[in-house]
Amino acid sequence: MSPLLRLGERTRILSRCIVAVIALILVALLGYMYADSLVFLFDQWGSDDYSHGLFVPVISAILAWQQRHRLAGMGLTPSWWGSIVVLAGLALYVVGNLATLYLILHLSLWIVIVGLVLSFIGLKPLQKLAFPIAYLLTAIPLPVFFYNVLSGHLQLWSSALGVGVLQLIGVTAFREGNVIDLGPVQLQVAEACSGIRYLFPLTSLALLCAYFYRDRMWKRILLVLSALPISVLVNGLRIGVVGILVEWYGPQAAEGFLHLFEGWVLFLFTLTMLVAEMWALSRVQPLPGGYGFLNRFQISQGSASPESIPAAARAAPAMVLRVPAYVGSLALILPVALFSWSAGERQEVPPERTAFVDFGMRIGEWQGSPQPVEPQLISALRFDDYLLADYAASGSSPITLYMAYYRSQRKGQSAHSPQSCIPGGGWEITSHTTLNVSADGKTSPAIQINRVLIQKDRQKQLVFYWFKQRDRHLVSEYLVKFYLFWDSLMRQRSDGALIRLSAAVDPGEDEQEVEQRLLQFARGIQPQLTRYIPD
Repeated sequence: MSPLLRLGERTRILSRCIVAVIALILVALLGYMYADSLVFLFDQWGSDDYSHGLFVPVISAILAWQQRHRLAGMGLTPSWWGSIVVLAGLALYVVGNLATLYLILHLSLWIVIVGLVLSFIGLKPLQKLAFPIAYLLTAIPLPVFFYNVLSGHLQLWSSALGVGVLQLIGVTAFREGNVIDLGPVQLQVAEACSGIRYLFPLTSLALLCAYFYRDRMWKRILLVLSALPISVLVNGLRIGVVGILVEWYGPQAAEGFLHLFEGWVLFLFTLTMLVAEMWALSRVQPLPGGYGFLNRFQISQGSASPESIPAAARAAPAMVLRVPAYVGSLALILPVALFSWSAGERQEVPPERTAFVDFGMRIGEWQGSPQPVEPQLISALRFDDYLLADYAASGSSPITLYMAYYRSQRKGQSAHSPQSCIPGGGWEITSHTTLNVSADGKTSPAIQINRVLIQKDRQKQLVFYWFKQRDRHLVSEYLVKFYLFWDSLMRQRSDGALIRLSAAVDPGEDEQEVEQRLLQFARGIQPQLTRYIPD
């Protein structure tokens, strides 16, 4: 071997060692910076809703590994654009770290990974890894607000389908919201049975199938979009099956091993439906060339053999050419890691408060009596403190006061909007407006509240609700989320509460009379709220 060739070989070995060392340093730094958010992420992956998340990084790594020969054949040209992307991800990290919001930190880590890959291999090779990297996003849990809204809609749709299945086979069943009445037994379609546990993994699998499915783009898009209706349909079928089993074997059939087993059986059925859909789509506008159904899958998509790589590309010291491109990314990450170390974990500092157990049971002419909340609702709502009480006065229907306090709303806990919960009880929202309420009804500062009229059959209720978030009284869930982020960033606080008042509109009673009663009661509780829900 000539001295020149030996020098080239040594250069390649040295460059690979440098790249490996830099990669290890980057992994260590990112592991330290994102340790808390990764612990939270793994905790979410351990739940039933996001259990598919554990497999997503492994699948992405396998898909990227399949492209290794093709990437080598293209030639790796590290790009300074990667440092710009890394910088954007780090800026998001600083914001997420200060605001202590895990969703922002998860997205920040993903952007940093994209930037690092771009720094190491360049733009054109990155395009070959677009799907494996984008696929990582399916492992990030949804924001709690969107999760609650989606879960509420899925509960209603699945309940309606379940009742339809029961009625189709002759079982007498009626539905009120997400409660199915079978006569002697009532089935509550809980959040865990909404079908969301089918939707997330099935969507992830549908994306994977669409990636390997060699056919027209509109078919692949349709395949992914079909995950939602398939999930709802199968979950509705599951609820119908549960209703039949309850009818035959009693309420115990709706829980325990049998309930879990039927869930797994029907999930396998969803996969069968996905395969059947791909088979049906393959027969619509088939591609030229007469591909059979199995031949439409490219399991080794894009993985060129080593022999097909040009000799020049195999001989090139790929990663040596522009070392500063990825060293620049390391130089950006290092000071942010030092910032993370010096800042430490930001602790939320909600002020001291009085527990709701001491809340007054006498408000003006109303005398209150505390009421319990069912254990399954406590588990679903995940508040830190609550009050549920009926306040009665002579000559009128009682007023129900419900307050739920959250010490922190950044770790998957947050106030549930009544607009997403009310339909679950079979109630229909017939009107929704806002009102201004002041403590004395005249000169004191007014707060804005939601006024909602709901109806179920001939029953009517008037509901007032608002969100007390630190020193703000808000009516919009979107503003709640914005100020949650802002106050986490600026004040290190994300505590807050939902306040809801409701009263029945009796037959022959005017809505305005009930509204005035609720307004008077709201004025009565307003001065003492700060003791229990601090500003």
